[in-house]
Amino acid sequence: MKILLKTLSIVSVFIISFNASAAGGGVNLDHADTDITDEASLQRGAKSFMNNCSGCHSIELMRYNRIAKDLNINEADMAKNLMFNAEKTGSKIFSSMPVDGANKWFGTTPPDLSLTARAKGTDWIYTYLRGFYADDTRPYGVNNHVLKNASMPDALWQSKQDKSELEFNREVRDITNFLDYVSEPVKLIRYEIGVKVLGFLFILFILSYLMKKEYWKDVKYGKWRAKD
Repeated sequence: MKILLKTLSIVSVFIISFNASAAGGGVNLDHADTDITDEASLQRGAKSFMNNCSGCHSIELMRYNRIAKDLNINEADMAKNLMFNAEKTGSKIFSSMPVDGANKWFGTTPPDLSLTARAKGTDWIYTYLRGFYADDTRPYGVNNHVLKNASMPDALWQSKQDKSELEFNREVRDITNFLDYVSEPVKLIRYEIGVKVLGFLFILFILSYLMKKEYWKDVKYGKWRAKD
């Protein structure tokens, strides 16, 4: 049994290490330190994503009204400030970029980002968005430390120019946090239910322990004690 547990532990460590290496591509990734229970961060992230990223990238597994409900955003505010290419709040979130235009400008269609956080991890997204640097050999004048010869421009260049490093990092973290939520919206509910279940089990443990003590009191000292 001990050998089996040791083998499983080694295999688990190998798998985790392999996934981390594959996601990072050999690049040292910065820790995103995201928290999907931070509602204010998610709201800021949703706004930043819609203003800077949704022109090219879709998150078509999400709907506007789901985001409004989960993040406590008024649907009227959603429609006014965050919906740029849809008329109904129940619509899925598609990119406004035509496919022909995308192929002409970028050589490919920008990917849907619905599951990027699950596929690559939040650290990868956070490091990637902060990893653009000037490179005159590239069509848009920038390259990326995480993904060499990336075909996308630096969508957050204006924020990088206008904000302090601390403010810029917070904006990138908010976008990353939002994409983490988008990749698994039920995680918010799962966390809430998990806390309630753990609380219930804790109370049940106390009651069970007290009941056990009461039963064994009778066994040890009472009428159920075995006769000599």
